Amino acid sequence: MIRVLIADDHAILRRGVKEILVRELEGAVCGEAMDVTGTLARLQEGEWDLVILDITMPGRSGLEVLQDLKAARPKLPVLVLSMHPEDEFAKRMLKAGASGYLNKQSAPEELIKAVRKVLAGGRYVSAALAEKLASDLSEDTGQPIHEVLSNREFEVLRMIAAGKTVGKIAEELHLGVTTVSTYRGRLLEKMSMDTTADLIRYALQNHLID
Repeated sequence: MIRVLIADDHAILRRGVKEILVRELEGAVCGEAMDVTGTLARLQEGEWDLVILDITMPGRSGLEVLQDLKAARPKLPVLVLSMHPEDEFAKRMLKAGASGYLNKQSAPEELIKAVRKVLAGGRYVSAALAEKLASDLSEDTGQPIHEVLSNREFEVLRMIAAGKTVGKIAEELHLGVTTVSTYRGRLLEKMSMDTTADLIRYALQNHLID
């Protein structure tokens, strides 16, 4: 039996992934969670062989959820299934402990390939991303500005760019308003920018938000 927890806030996607796994993987049994609270609760209900995780669910950020999952079950493989571009998010998620990263536009065959590799103890990235990572290592180019941000700074940047107020960001990340304002100031300084509009423009140009 292969026990897979599918964590995504879209019911149709959960059902689709479940049908693919049950059809293609002998003995696959799938559980579902639609938000962060549900994901962490299901994690405690029993033993799982794999978590397939969306990084854009209501509540806390995907990076934080991934870190919580790895803290609770360090050896549990997590395959991130996201709508976000691989070249902007995959490296950050892999560094945070994900065993693989796959875009939601991928074919079902690639999903199964990724699941099998991760279950076998490997790490999975698409051929296109592997090529880009190799190219990045071989080229003498500077990092994008957002690559030097901490995970928290990166999340605050994305939330600012999504039009959320300082108060809303503080509420969702369980931080004080003053702390979020400090993060905003730190972002402006690190990224050599002057205004919130500059941050939003940068995030849009680099496809950091939907």
